[in-house]
Amino acid sequence: MEKREFQTESKRILDLMINSIYTNKEIFLRELISNASDAIDKIYYKALVDENLNFNKSDYYIEILVDEKEKTLLIKDTGIGMTEEELDSNLGVIAKSGSLDFKSSNEIEDGYDIIGQFGVGFYSAFMVADKIEVKSHALGEEKAYKWTSTGEDGYTIEETEKETLGTEIKIYLKEDTEDFKYSDFLKEYTLREIVKKYSDYIRYPIKMELTKSRLKEGSEDEYEDYKEEVVLNSMVPLWRKNKNDLSDEDYNQFYKDKRFGFDNPLKHIHMKVDGLLSFNSLLYIPSAPPYDFYTKEYEKGLELYSSGVLIMEKCSELLPDYFGFVKGVVDSEDLSLNISREMLQQSRQLTLIGNNIEKKIREELKDMLEKDRDKYEEFFDSFGGSLKFGIYDKFGKDKDKLKDLILFYSSREKKMVSLKEYIDNMKEGQEFIYYVAGDNLDRVDKMPQVELLKEKGYEILYLVDQLDEFVVKMMYDYDEKQFRSIINDDLGIEIEEDKEAEKVMENSGDLFKAMEEILGDKVVKVKPSKRLKNNPVGFATEGEVSVEMEKLLNAMPEGGNVKANKVLEINMDHKLFKKLESSYEEDKDLFKLIANLLYDQANLIEGLPLEDPVEFTNNIWKLL
Repeated sequence: MEKREFQTESKRILDLMINSIYTNKEIFLRELISNASDAIDKIYYKALVDENLNFNKSDYYIEILVDEKEKTLLIKDTGIGMTEEELDSNLGVIAKSGSLDFKSSNEIEDGYDIIGQFGVGFYSAFMVADKIEVKSHALGEEKAYKWTSTGEDGYTIEETEKETLGTEIKIYLKEDTEDFKYSDFLKEYTLREIVKKYSDYIRYPIKMELTKSRLKEGSEDEYEDYKEEVVLNSMVPLWRKNKNDLSDEDYNQFYKDKRFGFDNPLKHIHMKVDGLLSFNSLLYIPSAPPYDFYTKEYEKGLELYSSGVLIMEKCSELLPDYFGFVKGVVDSEDLSLNISREMLQQSRQLTLIGNNIEKKIREELKDMLEKDRDKYEEFFDSFGGSLKFGIYDKFGKDKDKLKDLILFYSSREKKMVSLKEYIDNMKEGQEFIYYVAGDNLDRVDKMPQVELLKEKGYEILYLVDQLDEFVVKMMYDYDEKQFRSIINDDLGIEIEEDKEAEKVMENSGDLFKAMEEILGDKVVKVKPSKRLKNNPVGFATEGEVSVEMEKLLNAMPEGGNVKANKVLEINMDHKLFKKLESSYEEDKDLFKLIANLLYDQANLIEGLPLEDPVEFTNNIWKLL
């Protein structure tokens, strides 16, 4: 019998478990019961799709057996079981998804964090065990196998005798210490409390054989012991209970038990819908994105049940992509147990359920926005990107559903505002919703074009997320007010400064034409401006592609060579403009030098790369 080694990361986790830095050791039983329930779900699902498997619900249960003399605890299930290969891969390798960044021991207060996040629940048993034996007989296999380990030194797998399908986990408890009594886990009341606390909702009976005493028949004072099997859990799924009978703690515990997340959710939504189509649903909005949320590996979807029986672990059809962060369960008696994945994808019933869920989530988010702003902003910080993508995706098909849930930073309020709030605070006669896009709030706030509109009392939305500008262009308008970039050549408002600039253009048009010839196709126009206030130069744009969009699209792997139609604006009140005028009349070489430097300066202000840094440096030296 060959000794096998745990992988390096597995050893690190086992070290945490064996040395027991967690104070809440009782969660090991919750984890093992949840694993047992999952195993039964899998075989029950197999029975639904395989006509050769014909089991009754009474065939499925979890059993806890106590041996006080041997100091062992046995957790049995009638689930799908594990093959030799599955025992090796499932129990020999922890957190196969990748390397882990563990918290230091003084930061971890209980077992939820690492156990919940990385799915290492089985190994929590090493918090209380000196040795663990796992016997398993897998569905469709002739042989059964036993996995044995005392911890970090590795494990063995060998053939064993086990006639029935399923898995048995035998825990050899540690000896009691001054700090902790491991023998408490052999006591009936302790086990009852743990099951009630963590696993009452489990849909399968959690049985326990108890030794009781009774008066012998025909005797007045002589008693005898007998065995009685009891069920420890109510088996009523949480989503089918009356919400008035449940506390936030109940909902949060269910969230963790189902491993939807390792922290408390931001919000839960308990739905019961009756009518032509009836279903129960329990949905959660996490407080933070899961670690793989922004990867291709992330799968959205809700657990789908029919009359309490799992049909599909992740039914993606129940959620639009922009609500893909939502976790939870849906249970409907109107869905057939024998329905296939292909039939589900085309099911009108599923579409109706999904529409109800999508509408309810929107309503709850809008309610949170209006009544609990701090919590909504916390949500938006985590998942606002999903809502924005939902507006932009599918050519704006769902923009009207999501437009009231979007927030942008306001130049006036110095905080996030909704579009409705922006409209409510618009100046009288204002025709457009003004925005400016940039890399960060500080840089955007210092942009030269911002100064003018702020002085005139206009509120500006600062778009600092990469998707923001694409979102507003896809929306086009809100409440019949069009979005307008302040970098746009036409702001749609009458500005006295523009009239002065027009007069300068009439008098010095040849100068600006000469600059256009020097810069060539780098710009579409050069013109005077009084909008820039303290800056000598800046870009405006014509057309749909802004400078920020140019930067973003060109940074993409297949972005191509996208160019915004740049208008180079020269601050006619800046002393540099006087130098430009005199050089145009007296020194054409100096004029050309200044023209190129002004263009390069505008690029630097916008965060664009210099086309030729060496030439720019040389030009600076020439000017000096």
